[in-house]
Amino acid sequence: MITHDKEIVSVLRARLAEKVGRDRFDLWFGANTCFLLRDDCLTIAVPDSLSHDFVRANFRGQIQQTCVELLGVEAELIFEIDPALAGGDEPKAGESAGSGGESARTSSCSAATRRRDAGPRKCGETHPAASQTHGHRRRFSSLSSFIKGPQNQLALSSSEMVGGDPGCMSPLLIHGPTGVGKTHLLEGIWTTVRKQRGGRSVVYLSSEQFTTYFLSALRGSGLPSFRQKYRGVGVLIIDDLQFFIGKRSTRIELLHTIDTLLRDGRQLVFSADRSLEELAPLGRELITRLESGMVSPIAPPDRATRVGIVQQLAHRMGMRVPDDVRRYVAMHLTQHARELSGALCRLRATSRALGQPITLATAEEALGDMIHASERMVRLPDIEKTVCELFGVTPDALHSKRKDTGVSHPRMLAMWLARKHTRSALSEIGRFFGRRSHSTVVSAKKRVEDWMANDKSVELADRTSSVEEVIRRAELRLLVG
Repeated sequence: MITHDKEIVSVLRARLAEKVGRDRFDLWFGANTCFLLRDDCLTIAVPDSLSHDFVRANFRGQIQQTCVELLGVEAELIFEIDPALAGGDEPKAGESAGSGGESARTSSCSAATRRRDAGPRKCGETHPAASQTHGHRRRFSSLSSFIKGPQNQLALSSSEMVGGDPGCMSPLLIHGPTGVGKTHLLEGIWTTVRKQRGGRSVVYLSSEQFTTYFLSALRGSGLPSFRQKYRGVGVLIIDDLQFFIGKRSTRIELLHTIDTLLRDGRQLVFSADRSLEELAPLGRELITRLESGMVSPIAPPDRATRVGIVQQLAHRMGMRVPDDVRRYVAMHLTQHARELSGALCRLRATSRALGQPITLATAEEALGDMIHASERMVRLPDIEKTVCELFGVTPDALHSKRKDTGVSHPRMLAMWLARKHTRSALSEIGRFFGRRSHSTVVSAKKRVEDWMANDKSVELADRTSSVEEVIRRAELRLLVG
């Protein structure tokens, strides 16, 4: 006879993850799914009908096979919907069953055990213990912990307005390069709405998750459940909007979801790593919806803001960091907040290893290679020189009005590299490469991406080569200086 055992359940989950693949396991059996093994019965509790239908239809055989391999007998499988497991939030992309989720699952499964011992209950009835699951998961950021500076003030103010009064400016799009705080702001909106939601439901997920859930619903005939879930929320927050480029069917579904929520006065919040102009491949219909709301750009923080970020990170890590060290880190590491966090982690490890307090001398020694790598920044003249050498053209030709492929192709590749490897604005790149408009830079970026998608070849100074190979060679030269 099989008895309820947390260790057995843990091993069973691990074996099932090996069988179905870690990514699929994290998606369908992550922190919001509970396994309960009792006597000769295995109950799989999921938070909603979409997950219930998909797991039951696609994983029953693999679960049963895992039980036989581990337990030596066939367990009776019961698939159950338990809304309390959802807890009102969506797991972020990257949150897996293997990262801090074991305690959460144990908590929710313990709650399920108490409910079952107390007798049957109606599906949908909540249990106080269900809220314990959140204490074991990564806490979302808050707007109050966001360090304000001139580069992010508009985005922060917009986020505060939306968090305090959902629907006041919908949709809200926050866009900027990686590491400038877009996700922090989206999480902050989620946290604010959750605290004062007044009956509003709020869902936060990545574009990749939305796509995966939609395609799964499409294959499993669960579209009504999917649409009810995402078109019935009070606030829908989606990170990394650019992920929808090239995904036509998902974009159409997203468009209908947006229209439904806007029609009902609900709040939509998006983030993207590029401007509206560069999001044009999403289609004019989607772009016009975004234009009808609030578009808030966010740029890398200036030095004063970086000092504030370092101070806050140090406080959060429980570190004593002198003022001169904070200024040193903020002055030399200018890429993004994650870089600052990495520097503090290294300082903390060095301090503990040496058994010494953090000083400026310690920071200079510990962070030397990190700062050197960060300061090896790519400039527009570096890209110009590299492209000219590869294609055998002169800088004057690259800046000229010539439109023959021998010059226009290198010029477009140079603009593409400039967008990827520098922080120069579109207008600055356009001016550098022959006083061209920012729309020309956007067009060049699209052309190069089309070439890459279609495996196009171009003529170099010494041979014909694929665009991807040209880019690889150019980036190698840029990285080694």
